[in-house]
Amino acid sequence: MRTLQRTTLLRDAAAIGAAMIAVGASFGAITIAYGLPTWLPFAMSTVVFAGGSQFLAVGLFAAGNPLAAVLAGLLLNARHLPFGMAIGTAMGTRRRDRLIGSHVMTDEVVAFTLAEKDPARRRHTYWLIGITLFTSWNIGTALGVLLGGAVSDTDALGLDAAFPAALIALILPSLKDRPTRLVALTGAVIAVALTPVLPAGLPILCALLGLLTLLRRPTRPAEPAEELRC
Repeated sequence: MRTLQRTTLLRDAAAIGAAMIAVGASFGAITIAYGLPTWLPFAMSTVVFAGGSQFLAVGLFAAGNPLAAVLAGLLLNARHLPFGMAIGTAMGTRRRDRLIGSHVMTDEVVAFTLAEKDPARRRHTYWLIGITLFTSWNIGTALGVLLGGAVSDTDALGLDAAFPAALIALILPSLKDRPTRLVALTGAVIAVALTPVLPAGLPILCALLGLLTLLRRPTRPAEPAEELRC
């Protein structure tokens, strides 16, 4: 049974690693297509390693709004605070382990870790998935940079469509419940409506107003009518 679980975990790690290479390649190629320095995608993938935040940041950098890029990245990655509280023990107790472990923490790593009940398997899963994703993301970034540098007309590759498509793919797993979908839809409508009137980057930050939909008072279920007494 334990051998089967290990084999399944290795298979899942390989599958998600392959997918991460593809997404990382898209990130690297998009960065070059935007005309940003070659060192930037490597630095971000190594030092930041934040997936969707990196896509968002390069788009805002290219639009000439680095402040919005920093603020948006901080807001997107604020979710790591509750993540760390939930699975912090899986990283280990040593300061070095926690420092490195917090750096490779992603949504996928947390999801795989929470699926395990045994503390030892949680630790093994956390590090296996975390290191796999970090390595595959950086490999993909390098491939994307090479692709973007080798192709003279990057617009012909449709990379402008790959940017939003990659972001949608990253957030789709989170849209399982109705309140989350309502927040996302409201935020998208706000961002689209404000795009023509605000500088680049600000409409994305204004999309956070979609969170206000969570403040609605829950509707009480209708109380059953009292039975008529004879």
